[in-house]
Amino acid sequence: MSKEKSEQPAYEQPDPERAATSSPTEGEIGRESPAIPALDQSPPPPKHDAYAALRIPDYRRFSIGWMISVVGHHMLSTAVGWEIYDRTESELALGWVAGIQVIPLLLLALPAGHWADLFDRRRLIAISAAGAALCSLGLAMLSYQPGSIPWMYALLVVNAAFLVIGRPARSSLLPLIVPPEVFANAVTWNSSFFQLATSFGPAMAGFTVAWSLNNFGTARAAYLIDAACAGAFAIFIFTVNIREVDRSDETVDRSLLAGVRFIWRTRIVFATMLLDLLAVLLGGAVWLLPVFARDVLEIGPSGLGWLRAADPIGALLMTLLIAHLPPMRRAGRNMLLAVAVFGVATIAFGLSRNFWLSFSMLVIAGAMDAVSVVVRHTLVQVLTPDAMRGRVSAVNNISIGASNELGGLESGVVASLLGPVAAVVLGGIGTIATVFAVAGFSPQLRKFGRLVEEKKT
Repeated sequence: MSKEKSEQPAYEQPDPERAATSSPTEGEIGRESPAIPALDQSPPPPKHDAYAALRIPDYRRFSIGWMISVVGHHMLSTAVGWEIYDRTESELALGWVAGIQVIPLLLLALPAGHWADLFDRRRLIAISAAGAALCSLGLAMLSYQPGSIPWMYALLVVNAAFLVIGRPARSSLLPLIVPPEVFANAVTWNSSFFQLATSFGPAMAGFTVAWSLNNFGTARAAYLIDAACAGAFAIFIFTVNIREVDRSDETVDRSLLAGVRFIWRTRIVFATMLLDLLAVLLGGAVWLLPVFARDVLEIGPSGLGWLRAADPIGALLMTLLIAHLPPMRRAGRNMLLAVAVFGVATIAFGLSRNFWLSFSMLVIAGAMDAVSVVVRHTLVQVLTPDAMRGRVSAVNNISIGASNELGGLESGVVASLLGPVAAVVLGGIGTIATVFAVAGFSPQLRKFGRLVEEKKT
């Protein structure tokens, strides 16, 4: 080896005009990400259209239907959390609400992703939404009935199963609605709409639960609204026109575990998933919000609704900002910094005894989480071949769902042993430690550059 070659640095300096990687050669980028010729040395798009996705009628219809279903789902989750904690006064009971929903996720997520690549994704979404609506009707019937809590847990498991079946189909439908050149913009707006719905849903749920308790002595009104929203989405999805899934590529792996193998080979996607999984697993305070609302801040069910809305409000503001700015030039670094700030905000929330400070910390946490969501979802969908998106989305959903639900169980167990404040503070510390660990594990993520909007042919 020549002296000049041996003195070359192990990693090239970050170049803001292209996607950076730990390798100094563009050939390595091609081998790392075979499905995305978009991550090259091309200059930024000459003009950034912040509303490109919104100009597509099918995308608007899809977004409206999905927002309706998300509002309903958060009505249900807010009502269940308040009702079970109010009846049991047990943090562990709240943890089980999260933990039991992991069971169908682990059992059905990979088959659901395989089905999404085989069948009409709109039909799977409709079946999922209709099944969830029936479960919500069952929860309304069980609300506040003596001895009904085990049956409520059972219905939550069935409800989670229906949602798991439809999730890969919905996640992988977006590339069939919008053209590749506006996909990153669609992901950002999708996240904005999701956060808008998750802001409105919990806030509306808090008032609905309080009204329902005062008038009926139960929270059943929230469950009935969720049933109506899920049923509406089951019908609405068929108004969306999509292009056919491209299954002509003979080199695409058709097996059930293809998504797992693809993510393992595409290490930058693996790193982003790992960071999100560990950060949410350790740092999620959302499952303990009923405890903080009733016992720490003493603000009741209406206050709980606002606390649950704070995180998505912050995320909504951040995604709107991202949509109006050019693509991130240092997306990997931004993602790491955002998750670190998420951990700091979680710690501050756990120590707060003031409603407005607590609310503000949750807003900041939501804004930081939105950065991670946009980077991860854009990478996962754009890097994946068309015929594999269902299975790759399924693995991504396992990562997201397992971190959320197991994080809720972890929070409930730690809170039952050490108290809710210690559970949240320790989780925030763990999140910050995760950022340092993943940054050391994946120099590619640290150096990853611009989120490219245009897929080259």
